[in-house]
Amino acid sequence: MLLSASATPLRFGGHVPEKPCRMRMKQAIRSSSSNNFDLRTYWTTLITEINQKLDEAIPVKYPAGIYEAMRYSVLAKGAKRAPPVMCVAACELFGGDRLAAFPTACALEMVHAASLIHDDLPCMDDDPVRRGKPSNHTVFGADMAILAGDALFPLGFQHIVSLTPPHLVPRSTILRLISEIARTVGSTGMAAGQYVDLEGGPFPISFAQEKKFGAMGECSAVCGGLLGGATDDELQSLRLYGRAVGMLYQVVDDIRDDDKKSYAGVFGSERAMEMADELSVKAKKELQVFDKYGDASVAPLYSFVDYAAHRDFLLHV
Repeated sequence: MLLSASATPLRFGGHVPEKPCRMRMKQAIRSSSSNNFDLRTYWTTLITEINQKLDEAIPVKYPAGIYEAMRYSVLAKGAKRAPPVMCVAACELFGGDRLAAFPTACALEMVHAASLIHDDLPCMDDDPVRRGKPSNHTVFGADMAILAGDALFPLGFQHIVSLTPPHLVPRSTILRLISEIARTVGSTGMAAGQYVDLEGGPFPISFAQEKKFGAMGECSAVCGGLLGGATDDELQSLRLYGRAVGMLYQVVDDIRDDDKKSYAGVFGSERAMEMADELSVKAKKELQVFDKYGDASVAPLYSFVDYAAHRDFLLHV
C-alpha cells in the first residue's frame, strides 16, 4: 500500500466535497507552492521514459508465467511512478545526469511493485483490487504472486549493478544505493511497518506510517541524492524530506478512503488534516537548504509536496 491510491484513472481534486479543514490545508500548502513549475509535464515526460525502460527490463522469458505476473504489476496502467520520479528529481537537483539515475529509478519501481504485490495478499492486507484492477494474486493466485514479488526484489538490485553507467556513477555509490534500498525493505523499514499493521499492539500508528509509507519516499530521495553527488548533510535533509512526503501522501489517502485502521480512522479527519499540514511544512522546510541550487532545480521537489497534499491534476499515462 506504499505511496498508492486504489483507483484509476489518476484524477484528483474537485470530486470530493470540501470540508473546512481540507480547505485550510490547501490554503496553507498553496501559499508556498512553486507556481511557475509545470509538475504535470515534468512527471508525465519522465513516466513515458521510465515505462519504456521497465518494459525492456522485464521481457517475457521461460518460465513465462512468473514474468507475466511480474510485468502485470510493474507495468500496470495508472501507476504514478512516484519513487522513480522523485529519485530522478533529486539526482538532477545536484546537476546529476538523468541517464545515471534511470537504472536505480527503475529498481525502485520494481521494489515498490513487489511490496504492493505482497501487501495485497490475503494473508496481509487482503486487497483484491489495486489501481481499479484485480490485484496480482487475484489474477495469478497467491503462490505466483509471492514468487513474482520475490523475483522483483533481487531483480532491482541486479538492474542497478548491471546497467548503471560506470563512467557516471562510481562503484562505491552503487554499494551505498544497494545498502539504502535493502535497509528500506527490510526489518528496520517496510517489513517493520507491515508487521505493526498486521499485529497492532503498543506501537503508535505514526510508527507504522513512517516505516510502511515514509520509508519508500525517504529511500527514493536519498538514492537520487547519492547519484547526484549530495553531501552527507544534504542526504540527511533529503531523507527527512522524502519521509515526510511519503507519510503525507498516505495521510491524505487515509482521509479520503475512511479506513478505520488508518491515521484518520484512529484520530479523526480533523487531526489527520492537521497532521497533513505539519508534514507539508516539514517537507518544505527540509528543502530550504537546497534553494541555493536555484528555483528551477529544486522546484520539482517542492511541487511533489503540493501534489501529495491535494492531487489537483490528471496524469495521462
